[in-house]
Amino acid sequence: MKTAIVWFKTDLRLHDNETLIKAIAQSDTLIPVYCFDESHFETNKFGFKKTGSFRTQFLLESLTDLDTNLRNLGSGLLIVIGKPEIEIPKIIQQYKATKVFAKREVSFEEKQTETAVQEALFKLKCELQTLSTSTLYHAEDLPFSIKDIPDVFTNFRKRTEKDAIIRKAFEKPLQLKSPEIPILELPTLENLGLDELTIDNRAAIHFKGGETEAIHRLNHYFFETKCISNYKETRNGLIGADYSSKFSAWLSLGIISPRFIYQELQRYEQQFGANESTYWLVFELLWRDYFRFMMKKYNVKFFQQAGIQSKGISVNKQNSYQLQEWIDGKTGVDFVDANMLELKQTGFMSNRGRQNVASYLCNDLKLDWRFGAAYFEQQLIDYDVCSNWGNWAYLAGVGNDPRGNRYFNIEKQAQDYDKNKAYRNLWLMD
Repeated sequence: MKTAIVWFKTDLRLHDNETLIKAIAQSDTLIPVYCFDESHFETNKFGFKKTGSFRTQFLLESLTDLDTNLRNLGSGLLIVIGKPEIEIPKIIQQYKATKVFAKREVSFEEKQTETAVQEALFKLKCELQTLSTSTLYHAEDLPFSIKDIPDVFTNFRKRTEKDAIIRKAFEKPLQLKSPEIPILELPTLENLGLDELTIDNRAAIHFKGGETEAIHRLNHYFFETKCISNYKETRNGLIGADYSSKFSAWLSLGIISPRFIYQELQRYEQQFGANESTYWLVFELLWRDYFRFMMKKYNVKFFQQAGIQSKGISVNKQNSYQLQEWIDGKTGVDFVDANMLELKQTGFMSNRGRQNVASYLCNDLKLDWRFGAAYFEQQLIDYDVCSNWGNWAYLAGVGNDPRGNRYFNIEKQAQDYDKNKAYRNLWLMD
């Protein structure tokens, strides 16, 4: 009997999960595992938690849903807490597994963990097979190698759209063979060193974790409301659930895949027609791919102050008082403050807001952009390592922006996107 472990990470889904499909095909029995990596709950060198309460709560909900869905197929989810390179080998020995299947990583710390697990497995004569499951376009299908990917998004997009194909999403498996998996036991926020939370009732949307909710959201945004057909016009909104798709939280933990979204979008277009808005969602998914491929190309440079351009930038001596005012929404610039209060109290902020508060931190306060990126890492429900650090480097002028310094005139932005002050009043009025 061939027993394999499926090590779930940021791929917490059954639909379009190649890792799971390959594991089923090559094994007799499977042990689905999720490891709460202790390093994800530490405080980093910038003074922020790597994972805050909002995202952890969303993760806990997602794991509960994944366990339910796995049990419906005859399996379940085994939870361990600690260092993956210690905990995964223990499960291998317990179940006499000969192979571990997992999602392939591209960013620096995640790659280090993957390597540490691989080395521990090698000692047990156990193989680690990783698969690329996060992007719309598979890296192998791109019209260039990773090292030759253009550093300007438009050049990447045009070639990719012209010369690459999007693979078909994998079907959800119909059954799994597993030994009896113990009842799900999840840590609490308190166990993980985090504060309990209440989400502000002004939140644009109440994100609930899990694939069931992700598919529900997709059906709502596409088929029930047809909001996708106006996405390009509404995407710069600031208030409410439906000005944008809000898929980012589920995408960030791999609860829904870009290819599944694309496939459903094609189905929508066949029924209701394609337009610039339906294309724009694919365009945004392509940006997400791009940051992931850039992370693969440049790796640790994305986390350095000089960025992928190795460019010196003028930064004020670290001013913790100014940084704290920015975090607390007390800068005195009302559009920045409203956005920062939304982030602090809900774990979410619109794309328009993110660009403005990042520009303000980098260009007006002239603080080290990495403190902003690290605060977002702690605070965002939809934190994605590649998109977060890629976008911050871009705004700071050390990333993939061909124009260099991208300065936002905050007053003009507030006038353009919050003309009647509805958003600012919502968050700044006591």
